Amino acid sequence: MMKTQNPVIGFDPEKWLNLADARLGARAISVTDDWFAEVGRMLQPTEPVWKEGVFDDNGKWMDGWESRRKRYSGYDHAVIRLSSAGVIEAIDIDTRYFTGNYPPSASVDACYCEEGDPNSETEWVELLTSVSLSGDSHNLHLISSESQWTHLRLNIYPDGGIARFRVYGTPCKNWGETSPGQRVDLAAAMNGGRALACSDQHYGTMSNILMPGRGINMGDGWETARRRTPGFDWVIIALAQPGTVQQVLVDTCHFKGNYPDSCSITAAYVDGGTDQQIEAQSLYWETLLPSQKLQMDAEHLFEQELTDIGPVTHVRLNIFPDGGISRLRINGVIDSGE
Repeated sequence: MMKTQNPVIGFDPEKWLNLADARLGARAISVTDDWFAEVGRMLQPTEPVWKEGVFDDNGKWMDGWESRRKRYSGYDHAVIRLSSAGVIEAIDIDTRYFTGNYPPSASVDACYCEEGDPNSETEWVELLTSVSLSGDSHNLHLISSESQWTHLRLNIYPDGGIARFRVYGTPCKNWGETSPGQRVDLAAAMNGGRALACSDQHYGTMSNILMPGRGINMGDGWETARRRTPGFDWVIIALAQPGTVQQVLVDTCHFKGNYPDSCSITAAYVDGGTDQQIEAQSLYWETLLPSQKLQMDAEHLFEQELTDIGPVTHVRLNIFPDGGISRLRINGVIDSGE
């Protein structure tokens, strides 16, 4: 059974964006060796898989990055360009399915490049000091840095395989480049929006609804189990910036026999408190979008239906009674604070 090295109590990766997600633009720009398994595999958003009896010209096919057995001094490393500059909360060096071939230890360095990629003159900072790794495990570590980073260098000692390298944090958008009155998606993950809590996410995770583009399938959305008791399902979103909501888009793309019958949105300007307390606070939020009927596999745009409740920091999407949502867009203007 897969183990979890150094479990971090209270840290939920699903509340943060993976800044090393290849589908968001993260890339491995250099690697010392990836003989057995191509380095880009460890940046894939899907969970790693094991393919029994599958070999290629270089050996056993592995779903991750794997270097050759080192026969001289030194160690292997890979440089990753993150999907955007961001503040990093935690790093997961995932060795699932690597048992006799995982690195005994690893460390992570970081740098910030205003333009382009690092070069020989780039100053690197140790972000995660050398830590011991366990095979076939998540190896999750919190990061105590409030700085912004654009690139990471994953060092493995001396060689071996990493299934997934995930970097959980918040992208840093330059809001100073946003014109006054410019409409932006306040909930977009790439702008810093975060899914904080939900009633259920049996089939698809809550954070999916904030990702770019339309969902590629039902698994790329948020879907709850079939409700067998009274009530409804919901998800709470922390907006990237306080703002006034002008338009809402609820997309049920790919959801046909399992889309919600209707939805509504409540919202509030939350001043203080913690993410853990947000569920209780949401009981008293004002109605932003009264209940609206939904259709299968369709984009639903609401503008005239919205209630003017002023600037907000959080929204709660309620779906009746259950089902799946592919994407949620909360378009509006940033609160100037005046």
